[in-house]
Amino acid sequence: MTLEILTHDSLTPFRHGFFTRKGGASSGIFAGLNCGTGSSDQSEIVAINRARVADALEVQNDKLLGVHQVHSADVATVDAPHDPKPKADALVTATPGLALSILTADCMPVLFADPEARVIGAAHAGWKGAKAGVLEATIDAMQSLGALRARISAVIGPSISQSAYEVGPEFHDQFVADTPVNDRYFTAGAGDRQHFDLIAYGLARLQATGIGTAAWTGHCTYSDPERFFSYRLSVHEKQPDYGRLISAISL
Repeated sequence: MTLEILTHDSLTPFRHGFFTRKGGASSGIFAGLNCGTGSSDQSEIVAINRARVADALEVQNDKLLGVHQVHSADVATVDAPHDPKPKADALVTATPGLALSILTADCMPVLFADPEARVIGAAHAGWKGAKAGVLEATIDAMQSLGALRARISAVIGPSISQSAYEVGPEFHDQFVADTPVNDRYFTAGAGDRQHFDLIAYGLARLQATGIGTAAWTGHCTYSDPERFFSYRLSVHEKQPDYGRLISAISL
């Protein structure tokens, strides 16, 4: 099966993609393009899937770089493969021949590019990372490599949408404690439940940095299981594990 790769005009001319689960070698609950080395999927099958992504980005397999994601605001600046992978939730580079990748299954995958400075970035932004400032930290790290804030484009890929993101009152209180304005990202649910708009929150934080473009591809991971893996859906369906989507950009 052919890979399905979602792209965005603002990230051109860099080869990039928010890969769906289509076109992979995994089976069962991981059926498709599961690129999560931390999943319980067969490691050799995950390696096949990742090799297909590297081929699509026209880079060598070992040049498809990632990080050990820990829901932080930490950013790794890379110029070569690292073993073990650095603990961080974003990475940036100005080194040709490398591809930067992020794994998600509801959290926001965000790809960044400054085409004039030839600097790229990729960030994993769940609510913890976004709240802690991983998006802003990625932009700062790109600037340290010569990127200009006004030239940077950032695109959020498939993520969980507000209608599927039910949270409790303590979650809401954490965000409103930062600033009362954050209440606008919540709508009332059943009982004391509320629904959080992670994507709108991410877009607002990106726009506030003054970058040139901030956009979302418009895809919800939870509501389209044929195309996307979703951690929350796997929990609701009582599955033992879940696949990870990969989003990547190459220089």
